[in-house]
Amino acid sequence: MPRAGLTPERLTQAGAELADEIGFDQVTVSALARQFGVQVASLYSHVRNSQDLKTRIALLALAEMADRAADAVAGRAGKDALTAFADVYRDYAREHPGRYAAAQLPLDPQTAAASAGVRHAQMTRAILRGYDLSEPDQTHAVRLLGSVFHGYVSLEASGGFSHSAPDSSESWARVLDSLDTLLRNWEAQT
Repeated sequence: MPRAGLTPERLTQAGAELADEIGFDQVTVSALARQFGVQVASLYSHVRNSQDLKTRIALLALAEMADRAADAVAGRAGKDALTAFADVYRDYAREHPGRYAAAQLPLDPQTAAASAGVRHAQMTRAILRGYDLSEPDQTHAVRLLGSVFHGYVSLEASGGFSHSAPDSSESWARVLDSLDTLLRNWEAQT
């Protein structure tokens, strides 16, 4: 019989909070059981194993970021939309480092297709429509943006920019300006 108050959703939320505290790689069903003061076996009626728990956390993180991104870009276009979208990723990674790491978890094709990752791709393409890119350039640009956002956020999170001036926020603004310029002049670049 399931323990009162424990649900897959509650365990996923607690797992996400734990990921932010101790790191996504350290999240296990055992660690979560310790947090709730229960036996590991009592959680298996809610999550199959640690991989299932991590997948649930990844899906939660993708959904949270997609909701934030949708709110941020609503009514915006061009550079304003690009900047708002990028800032969501950077801010989310700063606020929720474990969840951000979870969002990078490789998902099987069926799970990925049903995840909020699809919304991220749709929003990225919607932003790029403002730059009038056709295929395959639009796909190249989606990959470029994802690489730049994730690379910058990851380097910043690991302290890669903390050893020198100017502040990394200044560099972030310059990176976004450069991306906007590149996207507006894409055809001239190819």
